[in-house]
Amino acid sequence: MSDGAHPDCIVGVSLKMYFGLEQTRQWLTAAAELMLRTRAADHVDVVFLPGFLSLALAGEVLAGTGAHYGAQDVFWEDSGPYTGEVSAPMLREAGCSYVEVGHAERRHLFGEDDDVTARKAAAGARAGLVPLVCVGELHAGSLDDAVRECRAQVEPVLRALPDDAEAVFAYEPVWAIGTSAPADPERVVEVAVRLRRIFEHRTGRTRLIYGGSAGPGLFSAVASGVDGLFLGRFAHDIQHLASVLAEVAPELTPASPQ
Repeated sequence: MSDGAHPDCIVGVSLKMYFGLEQTRQWLTAAAELMLRTRAADHVDVVFLPGFLSLALAGEVLAGTGAHYGAQDVFWEDSGPYTGEVSAPMLREAGCSYVEVGHAERRHLFGEDDDVTARKAAAGARAGLVPLVCVGELHAGSLDDAVRECRAQVEPVLRALPDDAEAVFAYEPVWAIGTSAPADPERVVEVAVRLRRIFEHRTGRTRLIYGGSAGPGLFSAVASGVDGLFLGRFAHDIQHLASVLAEVAPELTPASPQ
């Protein structure tokens, strides 16, 4: 733990748009039970990102578990005539403490560039949310190319954020998202170590996690470079989430099968 209150390691789970409302309720209920059984929040920050319509539900179901929750996206203005958008102050009022920005799907499907991502991250921080910023190279080229591409995504965010604002960067190689296996652990560690140099001067707490087909068995291989994992579909199975939490924080209470 970096201080007396917050664990260093962090595990995030984005449900994307896979679940409907009732399935989200069932999953969050199982996740809440896991958090309570294992006392995971004593050892690791756990962040759940359901769909917008399930944020109030997350607050209800996760109450008392120590888990955090947040949104998968946000608009860059605090209020105004922006039909269909959701602002950071709204998310904060809904109990969110994190907000994801810059995911590869947002960049590819909705044309969001580095400037848009930076503005969204700044809006989140302005409202007291921790921006979870996804960065990653498009193709599995050289390490130098990967770091150069990620740097171009990280630096606009750093310029937009107050130096003392907390932030989490999720290194997610685009070419590894949705595949059957994550990027090679040695590559992940090397890229992560080099990315850390970009923000090591910040006064605000800044953590780096890995996403991109992350799942059980990966963290031990990349722990020398990252502070945790960002999970997607592999966490749909609660037992997989339990395995990851036990790997990230071996000291937590074992999760008895239910």
